[in-house]
Amino acid sequence: QVQLVESGGGLVQAGGSLRLSCAASGRIISAMGWFRRAPGKQRELVAAISSSGGYTNYVDSVKGRVTISRDNAKNAVYLQMSSLKPEDTAVYYCNTGTYYSGTYYSGVYWGQGTQVTVSS
Repeated sequence: QVQLVESGGGLVQAGGSLRLSCAASGRIISAMGWFRRAPGKQRELVAAISSSGGYTNYVDSVKGRVTISRDNAKNAVYLQMSSLKPEDTAVYYCNTGTYYSGTYYSGVYWGQGTQVTVSS
C-alpha cells in the first residue's frame, strides 16, 4: 500500500507562487497526478506526469502557470504554481495513476490534500 502526503499549501495573494509537494511512503513507479477540488465544484485533474517524467499534461486553465515534476529518487512529485489566481483556490490532492493513449487515469491511492487559498 502506498501512502501519499501533500504539503506546501497555504494562503497567498493573487499573482503569488506556491510549490506543492507530494511524498510517497514507497517507491513510485506509476504515473502521478495532481487534482484539485474547489468548493461546490467537482474534482478536476490539474496536471499529470508519466513514470519517467518525460510526458506531462495540464488542464488548460493552468497552462503556462503550473509545472509538474517528479524526483523518483526521493519518491516525490511537485507542483510549482505561479501567477496564482483566486480561482485556483481549492484543496489539492496527489494521486497515483496510469496513462493510456495519452490520457491520465486516476488510481486508488490519494493523499489527504493540502489547501491552497488565493486572495484577490
